[in-house]
Amino acid sequence: MSDIIYTKVDEAPELASASFLPIIQKFAGAAGVSVGTKDISLAGRILAAFPEHLSPDQQQSDDLAELGRLVKTAEANVIKLPNISASVPQLVGAIKELQSQGFALPDYPEAPQTDDEKAARAKYDAIKGSAVNPVLREGNSDRRAAKAVKSFAQANPHRMGDWTADSKTHVSSMPGNDFFSNETSATLAEATGAKIVLETATGERVLKEGLEYPAGTVVDATFMSAAALQDFLAAEIEKTREQGILFSLHLKATMMKVSDPILFGHAVRAYLAPVFDKHGDEMAALGVNPNSGLGDLLARVKDNAAIIADIDACMAARPPMYMVDSDKGITNLHVSSDVIIDASMPALIRAGGKGWGPDGKEADANCVIPDNCYAPVYDETISFFKENGKLNPATAGTVQNIGLMAQKAEEYGSHPTTFEIPEAGTVKMILDDGTVLHQHEVQAGDIWRSSSARKAPIEDWINLAISRQKVEGCRAIFWLDENRAHDAQLIAYVKPVLEAKGLAGTFEIMSPRAATRASLETITSGADTIAITGNVLRDYLTDLFPILELATSAKMLSIVKLMNGGGLFETGAGGSAPKHVQQLVGENHLRWDSLGEFCALGESLIFLADARGNEKARVLGKAVETATQGILDNDRSPSRKVGEPDNRDSHYWFARYWAEALAAQSEDADLAAHFAPVAEALASNEAQILSELAAVQGPGAELGGYYRTDNAKTAAVMRPSATLNGIIGQTG
Repeated sequence: MSDIIYTKVDEAPELASASFLPIIQKFAGAAGVSVGTKDISLAGRILAAFPEHLSPDQQQSDDLAELGRLVKTAEANVIKLPNISASVPQLVGAIKELQSQGFALPDYPEAPQTDDEKAARAKYDAIKGSAVNPVLREGNSDRRAAKAVKSFAQANPHRMGDWTADSKTHVSSMPGNDFFSNETSATLAEATGAKIVLETATGERVLKEGLEYPAGTVVDATFMSAAALQDFLAAEIEKTREQGILFSLHLKATMMKVSDPILFGHAVRAYLAPVFDKHGDEMAALGVNPNSGLGDLLARVKDNAAIIADIDACMAARPPMYMVDSDKGITNLHVSSDVIIDASMPALIRAGGKGWGPDGKEADANCVIPDNCYAPVYDETISFFKENGKLNPATAGTVQNIGLMAQKAEEYGSHPTTFEIPEAGTVKMILDDGTVLHQHEVQAGDIWRSSSARKAPIEDWINLAISRQKVEGCRAIFWLDENRAHDAQLIAYVKPVLEAKGLAGTFEIMSPRAATRASLETITSGADTIAITGNVLRDYLTDLFPILELATSAKMLSIVKLMNGGGLFETGAGGSAPKHVQQLVGENHLRWDSLGEFCALGESLIFLADARGNEKARVLGKAVETATQGILDNDRSPSRKVGEPDNRDSHYWFARYWAEALAAQSEDADLAAHFAPVAEALASNEAQILSELAAVQGPGAELGGYYRTDNAKTAAVMRPSATLNGIIGQTG
């Protein structure tokens, strides 16, 4: 195993790796540090799942499973880039691309009938959604803006949209019968197995068996009423029309891979209710599944003039929709993975509560977030800015995050215990001794789910929060609601630990809504705070606050201190990655910012030095920090516009600043001597290198694929400077 594992992923982060990783490997090699790769891309995971369908030269190892074993050891040192958490349309698109490249994969079975189809569906379902993170995150999250990044953002504040008190933008959530209101939770006194069954008038159906929970595990169960959801959506569509604003739906159909595509489908059906009422059987015969989105629906009915006419008439009578791409007519309801709440809501809030309408103009919006578990965070944020005006990034403090996520803690959507109920009855979670831990009366179509959080990760999370607060010395808040069943169980863990350590007065415990306002008040005053949260809220907040503070969450420092001693270093969000790829293919300009990778690399090298005693790695890591500062101080990050410096230019500058820092340091004479000529060559050839990089921009780029690009074509696109390539070769 290499000293450091750099993950192979998808889209813009992977394209950037084609340029940046050779630099890392060459520089690290000079210090005796090996940097290898493991493929956790969507295409790679698909190929690994179907070896029996592939020729020997096409077969691929299951790198995710291998990394899953590695992160449970003290030797783990993994730099994880953001990967695709695939929705069904993305999964189907990747399968079709791989088939076109000669891989004899089975189709994704929409309605599996045969044993082979059911087996293929099970494998594909294990790949979709947030299938990677629960495997690799064997530790809790410490996520924050690096000091250099925060200082740069304050000195160079990004544009914020203006908020006004009379803005009509607001959040709408269900009045009841949602996941929040129906939740029950219990902490297990002893280790036990369990099963989940549905009892109906016709008998008992086992939904899931073989569950195992150690003592001290917090186990939750809840459901959302489909009927209540339908009533809510119908009412909100009408309210939005009356208010004259945009209708927008905000979910996370990637992480919540079972529940949220179903919620999304309900919204598609509600928006086109008259069409489904009139043509439902005919559309079903054409293979229409509202869960797949409006885009798929329109593609299936495009040759039926009567249905198309009724869709046009219906949409004309509905409120205008929040648009993903107004120019291309792509709506909020086209594809479930196009509007992801943790990216879409902060972007709308940063823009002053404005979304793009079908007319290409900005407008206020009804932000529909059906479930109340975390909708209050966004509702309170909007209320705060209506009252106080936009945040000033030049003076704002920062919100750090300590997130509970180890060992699949709170994995609501990714965990295989979420079900769409097939018929009315009672869902029960039954322990091995026959005890009914949870039960709910449900109707056909309701969405029932369970999740758990184990004792060891919870205690590790609390102690990590204590350590972080001690370092920072700032306000620290546990975002826990005593009136929510699950949170009450966590509070029962948190309070005794704080009291035993004499820290009860140092930390606060607040509901998410109250904590949101307290945190916004704190950073508005210029002070800092730490948000100590569960898994889903960790995911949401580490986009919300960075987008407000820094304009992006891709620049965050994300350290996962693995519970068995290893380290996982994450590099930020990938939500805008598809648009970046589109621009590269169209204009040969990649605006992806690798600052997150720079930060992760420095932390990984210093962690390696601490773990292995490799002092050369420490020198490399310190020099990475200097190079990162150089990127910020000299504004060497990528521009958004073709013809201006892009991701490849930033990698040249990073390599140059890194080499210069290594040549200038006095801790390791061998490294200084090795990199002095490299630094000189990079500096003296600046004009030639930048000219070669600039020359390729404008015409489109050919990658040989989207989900699985051609390695040679990608390398040619991302490493177009022969001069730079020759100099980097001298470092090995």
